Amino acid sequence: MNINLQDFETQYREATAETLNDLQTAVLLLAEVQKKISKIGNSVQNLSQRLEEFIAEQKV
Repeated sequence: MNINLQDFETQYREATAETLNDLQTAVLLLAEVQKKISKIGNSVQNLSQRLEEFIAEQKV
């Protein structure tokens, strides 16, 4: 199966565009995951602080 240069170039450009779109999607998803992890970390920190305050109050 021979492929001419023009067909090869077209397939190459389409595959490259699709791959770059996939990469962009992955980067955007990663940014969302990082934001979510940060939010979860803040929540854990707040819960821990509240728990420590509650325990300190119970000891008084």
